[in-house]
Amino acid sequence: MIKITFVGAGSTVFAKNVLGDVLLTPALQSCEIALYDIDEKRLDESYIMISAINKNVNEGRAVVKKYIGAEQRKEALRSATFVVNAIQVGGYEPCTVTDFEIPKKYGLRQTIADTLGIGGIFRALRTIPVLEEIARDMEEVCPDAWFLNYTNPMAMLTGYMQRYTKIKTIGLCHSVQVCAPTLLTELNMEDYLPECTTVIAGINHMAWLLEIKDKDGADLYPEIKKRALEKNKTEKHNDMVRFEYINRLGYYCTESSEHNAEYNPYFIKSRYPELIEKYNIPLDEYPRRCVNQIEEWEKRRAELVLDSHSLTHERSREYASYIMEAIVTNKPYKIGGNVLNNGLIDNLPKDACVEVPCLVDGSGITPCHIGKLPTQLAAMNMSNINVQLLTIEAAVSKSKAKIYQAAMMDPHTAAELSIDDITAMCDELIAAHEGWLPEYN
Repeated sequence: MIKITFVGAGSTVFAKNVLGDVLLTPALQSCEIALYDIDEKRLDESYIMISAINKNVNEGRAVVKKYIGAEQRKEALRSATFVVNAIQVGGYEPCTVTDFEIPKKYGLRQTIADTLGIGGIFRALRTIPVLEEIARDMEEVCPDAWFLNYTNPMAMLTGYMQRYTKIKTIGLCHSVQVCAPTLLTELNMEDYLPECTTVIAGINHMAWLLEIKDKDGADLYPEIKKRALEKNKTEKHNDMVRFEYINRLGYYCTESSEHNAEYNPYFIKSRYPELIEKYNIPLDEYPRRCVNQIEEWEKRRAELVLDSHSLTHERSREYASYIMEAIVTNKPYKIGGNVLNNGLIDNLPKDACVEVPCLVDGSGITPCHIGKLPTQLAAMNMSNINVQLLTIEAAVSKSKAKIYQAAMMDPHTAAELSIDDITAMCDELIAAHEGWLPEYN
């Protein structure tokens, strides 16, 4: 029997999307689903919800079990075919709040802080030790399983798993599949959507839309560039940073403008506060989202849990179920996946975790060679890769010096703070993470 273990199953809505997709996929419908979390209340809610969907859309063919706490993790993983990872170590409180409030004392403002920057660094540092434990368990009880990572910071966590464990790992993010639809819809060019073709490659949250063509092979970029420039000049909207990328760099990228505003030194600058208004940048956006999501869950709990007897599901765009289906059935499927750069992008380092087109079938996941990125795009990616590689080194070596260096190399942090302030901020963050980080030398 196919066994699918969901680690972090207390992420109830996301678990519904991924596992609901599984229960609608014929090749997977008779599987065993193992729900694992350390939060018993949220785990129970997910168990009720997934069990109801299993009954309502799948005639109860799947076996759904739940496992709580570190002492049951190994059993949850035992004999798994696929392991989906959606953990958030430290949660909104205390750790996300810490990631925002301490940097703010030093004058460093952030928007999302889950992928790069000082917030991304410390999220990785507290998550990698947990992944190390999960990988050790998997190497013992399900060494052939595929690890499908959805947790941010994607490149740091996936890169760690791929370089320092024996587990077959793919990093997944839905920003690839929504990239072209978002762009064309924003520019009133959605008529091209059904049959346009794209090539996307780079790194997670900064993969580049290298090509976008209509059904006849005509390049859509000339019209895109004209409309994007005009829109940024004439109206305030939520994607102004990425449209400025198109104007200055020549290409659009996968992840949202609120994310990309903090991945470089250009937009959030205390010396030029007017840029926040000019580019419509939502500072402190992630804490607001967390508060709203908590409130929204309180409203949706009745629908998804208490009234779950009538709960159904429609298959989403998340890659997980399609990957599982392709591997199990040997029916090819194309994804954008995060993999080690073993000669895939010629002008990025081999240790980097890159996001490229991949073919999935019965033999596993095979990434595609891209060649060279345009120099300016590779340079933007490298400014992020430097931070990613140093953060992984810090987590592996337990070296405070590597934490300082990762923060020093971060484009936004370095543009705002002195070396002494960066070091002091890191020390304060390390102290505030007591209990969430191992001992650093």
